[in-house]
Amino acid sequence: MLDLNHISFKAESDNGEIQIINDISLHLDPGKFIVITGPNGGGKSTLAKLIAGIEPITAGQIVFDGRDITDMSITDRAKCGIGFAFQQPVRFKGLTVFDLLRIAAGKTISVSEACGYLSEVGLCAKDYIKREVNASLSGGELKRIEIATILARDVKLAIFDEPEAGIDLWSFQNLIRIFEKMQQNENGRSILVISHQERILNIADEIIVLSEGKILRQGTRDEILPDIIGTKYASDVCRKLSEEA
Repeated sequence: MLDLNHISFKAESDNGEIQIINDISLHLDPGKFIVITGPNGGGKSTLAKLIAGIEPITAGQIVFDGRDITDMSITDRAKCGIGFAFQQPVRFKGLTVFDLLRIAAGKTISVSEACGYLSEVGLCAKDYIKREVNASLSGGELKRIEIATILARDVKLAIFDEPEAGIDLWSFQNLIRIFEKMQQNENGRSILVISHQERILNIADEIIVLSEGKILRQGTRDEILPDIIGTKYASDVCRKLSEEA
């Protein structure tokens, strides 16, 4: 499904170039729920953006579904089947939820179909289908609408960058249920989530620990979770994982 071959990323700063991602190689199988976790500033969100094409890699190769997408734009990667959900979903003044779902689908869809996607993420369609995607929507509502757009696109790889950010407990509980439902898909869709939340880690097929731009550990939930749960990725835990790497 997805292969990252020795990818690196450097960013400019006041003190010169900073190495954010350092020679990462990674293979992700289709149909898996994968969580990338680790300390803040370790490169997790940057890695997600590199996969989606929001940022260009400075070295290496990205292969998706057997196709080299290294030099593809974010638009072309989206056409290949990669969807991306931001930490803070974008608000569109003047654009209704139905318009957003129709654009996301990339084809003509009926109001009934759009309502179906909203129902899948736990929203009462009649209350949202004609609403504008603006400041009147809460963070939790925007998160679920954004997930509905990914369902409408029927992507092969859905990437979520810290989906729990800025939402309340009730919305977070519903977010977990949505992910659990998406995880049960039968179309081979892969889900890649950037998160440090225990409940999201608990439903992962595979966990990747990233720190200082490098992969420290990768394995099943049962292999990785006992070492990191409850630690909040304190420096001593990261140091221990670095020594093992």
